[in-house]
Formats: sequence, structure tokens, C-alpha cells
Amino acid sequence: MSMDKLLLGIDVGTSGTKTVLCAGDGTVLGSKTVDYPLSQPQNGWAEQDPEDWWQAVLEGIRCVLKKSGEDPRRIAAVGLTGQMHGLIMLDRDGAVLRPAILWCDQRTERECRRMEELAGRERILEITGSPAMTGFTASKILWVKEHEPALYARCAHILLPKDYIRYRLTGEFATDVSDASGMQLLDIRTRRWSKELLSIFDIDASLLPALYESAQESGRVSRKAADETGLVPGAIVAGGAADNAAAAVSAGVVKEGKAFTTIGSSAVIYAISDHVRVDPKGRVHGLCAAAPGKWSVMSCTQAAGLSLKWLRDTCCAPETEQAQREGVDVYTLMDRLAEKIPIGAGKLIYLPYLMGERSPHPDPHCRGVFFGLSAMHTRAHLIRAVMEGVAFSQLSCLDVLRELELPVGEMTVCGGGAKSLLWRGMLTDLYGCPTDISLSDQGAAWGAALLAAVSAGLYQSVEEAVAATARPGHSLSPDRARHARYLPYYQLYLKLYDQLGGSFKALAGIEE
Repeated sequence: MSMDKLLLGIDVGTSGTKTVLCAGDGTVLGSKTVDYPLSQPQNGWAEQDPEDWWQAVLEGIRCVLKKSGEDPRRIAAVGLTGQMHGLIMLDRDGAVLRPAILWCDQRTERECRRMEELAGRERILEITGSPAMTGFTASKILWVKEHEPALYARCAHILLPKDYIRYRLTGEFATDVSDASGMQLLDIRTRRWSKELLSIFDIDASLLPALYESAQESGRVSRKAADETGLVPGAIVAGGAADNAAAAVSAGVVKEGKAFTTIGSSAVIYAISDHVRVDPKGRVHGLCAAAPGKWSVMSCTQAAGLSLKWLRDTCCAPETEQAQREGVDVYTLMDRLAEKIPIGAGKLIYLPYLMGERSPHPDPHCRGVFFGLSAMHTRAHLIRAVMEGVAFSQLSCLDVLRELELPVGEMTVCGGGAKSLLWRGMLTDLYGCPTDISLSDQGAAWGAALLAAVSAGLYQSVEEAVAATARPGHSLSPDRARHARYLPYYQLYLKLYDQLGGSFKALAGIEE
């Protein structure tokens, strides 16, 4: 790649938008994250104003250009990524009709059941790679159609979050196949909109954006957007990718046999496949990957790092106060406590279902459990049990991938949880394969920038871009003896959900 060219990556997240200006080797020349609010007008609802995203992008671009002092004419291309599934509806003039309905919004359970009645659960799975889900976009469209028919009648364009930013930058109504996979309207095998599902759900295909591969050029920065952002008119904007697909590019996960685990508030295992793999039980999601001709299988655990944060906020006031006195991260102190506790946490097992679950149990009713709690247990035992429970949940998801005969020989660990050597060691021992840590702290934004580099012709393929910028991280190897010590606890962990499933549903049905 020509080293005089720069790349801009924009990640439209749920809590904020991150803008990164990078050199071709990944060196960060400027980075800015701008936060914005999330609205919850009713219990279980989650919405945002797309204008907040645009204002965050404007501030982010101006800031990184000012910080770096770089000439915007050196920017070869812009890459976009962001939160999946969100529904943005525009009228014929491109004006936003209503707040965006986000991925975490849970209002559409009835619409999901209706989708299954109309198309059949198995057929939806076969076409889209996932069962009908409240988080995905199709059910949101049907909800608006049912509950806000006058507004729906005015809708001329449907976009996903990052694609609204593309529209503001270029005037184009477009998306990429990895993000479109999460709408439940895409045939992931053909990488085209499913005429069958659009017909069954009575959704006009003209509402949907044009489809691109992630590294294709999807438009150019307009004169108006250039005046607002400080970019140069005509700069290339790449197709981009969904947040996890872009994070996979950032982590170097673009070939079959490679996967990454990210431990943030939620946890994801994302693996690359050379062909479509669909779990008939709907425990994991089949999606298009950012590299052409590649697909992915993805799990999602709702409350991973969130479980540890909940424990910190609920039970770890002494550690929080100590961390403030010493000027260290409270999670470092929690790690030290957990390290003193042997494998099995004193026969204490944690089920991380604080927010219901998606993988491998698509169950909104299940809840968190400490099993085996006794008077001998301390905060240190609770911390260790939470970390092990989240690690068990990741192994249970990886077991599904292996059941689908998806080879995973290399695992990268990223996200905030990767900072804990103890937690990463648990995952390594349980997985039974080596793990590397991602050295890029720019995550999906850097992945989007790499896709932009391909779109600008600076690399010939996504694989070439990843290989040219890869930096080997610290590798851990699994310990067979520790793996064997974990197994009895893991096997009991697996049984607990089956034994408690009916009780979870009964608890949800009790009137308060």
C-alpha cells in the first residue's frame, strides 16, 4: 500500500460513534469517540435519534483531522461499520420519519411469531441463517407496519445505522451483505434480498438499499458532506460491514479455521466458513462475512462482561474504594482475588443469564443463577464463578460450531475481557486451542478502514490487506490438566439450563 495514503474508519456504536484516522499500517493518527443517549420510551424499548449519529460523525471527523494536522486530500477512502439490526425509516425527501429502533429493542415478540406462522420457522432459518428474532430488523419493520401504518405509508427508504451515515456522506441508499444478513430479509446463500420472504411479509423491495460487498465502492463523498465534515468531495466510501464482521477483519479473522471471541458487555464468538452453515436449532447465527465468498457463524451471549460489572457494582465496594485509592482498575483487583481461588470456585457455578439469552439458548425468560452457594463462599469465590460461568457459556457456543463441523484451530481474544490474563487463560484451557490477543485497540473502526483500503485499490483483497497489516500478538497454549479439572463443572453447567428451563418460564409468568 502507498504509505502516503490515509484511511478513515467510522464505527456507529450504541453508546457512541468512534472515528479513527489511520496510516496504512494501522498507526493511529487521530481517534475520537462521541457519546449520545439511548431512549427507552417504554419497558423493553430502545431507540436513538439518527441525527445524533450524524452529529457525532461530524465532530469525530473534524476532531481527528485537527488533532492529526493531516491534509484530508491524503485520505484514500472512508470505511463504515456499526451496530447491527437497527431500523431507520426515511421519507421520499430523505427525512427521518421516526427514531431508530435498535438491536436491543424487545417489542416485536408477536411479530416474530407472526413471521414464523407466515413463512415457517425452518424456512426462515434456511434462507436467513437465524430464526425470527426480536433483535433483527424484519420484525421491527412489521411492527411499524402494524402499529404506525400512516407513518409506514410515508416510508420510502429503510436503512441500517451505519448506512444512514453513508446516505449523509454520499446521498446513496446502500448497505453491505454482512450487515444486511442481520435484517432477516437477505438470502445469505445468494447474498441478495429474498424475493420469497419479501413477498410473504408484504415488504416492497424498493424500500431496501442497494447491496454491496464490504470492500466495494458504494459511493463518493458529496460536496455538501465535504463542506460539513472537512473531507474532500469525491472521496471513496466503501460498502463497510456490520460491527462484528469489521471486528473480524481487524482481528485478522478472514479465513476458515480462524475465529475470535470478544468479551465486552456481551460476548461473541465469530468464526469464518467457506460455505453457508446454518444451525437447525437456531442456537447461533449464519451470516455473510466481510470477505467475498466467505460466510460466518456467530454466537451472542447477552451478559458476559455485564455479569462481572453487575457483581462489581453490587458486591465489590471494598475493591472499588481500594482501586480509587491506588489509582488502578478495579477489575485488576478483582482478578487478583479470583486468582487465589482454585478451578471450580469452591463448587460454585454461575449461569450468566442476567439479560435472558441468545446463544446457545434463544430464551428471553432465563435469568442468572449462582448454583451451590454456601456460607463458606466469599467475594473472591463469586468473582471466580462469574468469570468461569461466562467462559463456560463461550465453550458451549463453540461446541455448537464444532457440532456444525466448522473447524476452529486459531482463536483471537479481544474486547475488554481480553485484558484479564486469568479470563483469557480460562478460555484457552476450556477451548483446547491456542489463543492470540488482538493488538489493535481500534476494533471494528480499524476493520472498516481496512475494507476502505481495498475499496480504494490499495490492496487487491481483504485477505491481502489483513496479511499486510497483521501484527502477531501474545499467544497462550491450553493446559490439558486444567482442561480436565474444568470438565466436571462444565458438564454440570450444561445440565442446569435444561433442569431450570421450565422454572425460568414459570417465574416470568408470575404476576408482580
